[in-house]
Amino acid sequence: MQISAVSVAPEANLPFVHDDRILPGDTIQSIFSRLGIDDAEALNFVRSTPEGAQAMRQLRAGRSVTALVHADGRLASLSLPLSQSGGRFTMERDTEGEGFQLRTQEAITVDTIVEMRTGTIRHSLFGATDAVGLPDSIATRLADIFGTEIDFHTDLRKGDTFSVVYESTIDETSIMRPGRILAAEFVNQGKRHVVVLHRGADGKDQYYSGDGRSLRQAFLRSPLEFSRVTSGFGRRLHPIHKSWRNHNGVDYAAPTGTPVKATSDGIVSFAGVQGGYGNLVVLRHRGKLSTAYAHLNGFAPKLRQGVSVSQGDIIGYVGSTGWSTGPHLHYEVRIDNVAHDPMKIALPMVESLEGKELAAFKRSADPLLQRLALLNYQPTSVASR
Repeated sequence: MQISAVSVAPEANLPFVHDDRILPGDTIQSIFSRLGIDDAEALNFVRSTPEGAQAMRQLRAGRSVTALVHADGRLASLSLPLSQSGGRFTMERDTEGEGFQLRTQEAITVDTIVEMRTGTIRHSLFGATDAVGLPDSIATRLADIFGTEIDFHTDLRKGDTFSVVYESTIDETSIMRPGRILAAEFVNQGKRHVVVLHRGADGKDQYYSGDGRSLRQAFLRSPLEFSRVTSGFGRRLHPIHKSWRNHNGVDYAAPTGTPVKATSDGIVSFAGVQGGYGNLVVLRHRGKLSTAYAHLNGFAPKLRQGVSVSQGDIIGYVGSTGWSTGPHLHYEVRIDNVAHDPMKIALPMVESLEGKELAAFKRSADPLLQRLALLNYQPTSVASR
């Protein structure tokens, strides 16, 4: 059966449907303006009802806004999230076009779906993920997960490929929100890296390789998501003192305010000002290991001596305090208080799965690995083009 396309003229009075998201700093006025709503009566209705006032107080960046708007700017309906209850404030113009009616929904039903994307690096990771429609939050998480095996500052190459299987949630407003990465593959310089999410007997989710080896190192390779090394470990001409001195860490260039992450679980042994380091955080880890983060612009809220931190927690922000000529992070890895090169030191891995836990992992991992294989499958007719 052949189906022919039919051109249908749009009905003049049919309203436009807008699915948008609340932006940081949004007000009800700015939302109306962005959606092309020119309706003083509608604005007054939102402001004058207790439910509308509650919705305006609970405008949170990233949440969905749905509106039906006529070509002349009159509002047909508007739906705003109620963040505390999980419901929505919905107003609708009555059937005769006079005034509005209020309809408050209960908590919205949320469905979870699994999405899959694959792409090739041409210039940058985010350029490649944008090209295949992968959400930025998933792309950032992808870099975090593979950060223990791939240094995205130096190792990324044109032609590298990635595939990712991840969750998205969808509610009654049809707005998609990315969730967890379930499985992913990254081929870097010809070497294949695979991760699968697994919930262990302790109820915690962790990423493992396809054969059950933990992808979580005891230490991340870098305390910053994306940066570049401007000064390595060893002797150098000090930029301020103009004399040759030992540089006992690695400097990462980054804008002031860039979040700095703890590279491993630990306890804060120092957080304050210390000589040429300026604002400094020192974390004590297992055994004789410690890490230091210097020249910070400021510290994370509630960070103080004795506080426990987890790998990936934000502990401070890049700055230029102490003996510094510009914003950057000075990072050290110390063993028994002696500094070692963070780029070369052998870092321990978390224990891998064994026995019954490994068998359970393989049962849950197989369907996800099959999805990755499906993403990478190329028919002969396509591959030979």
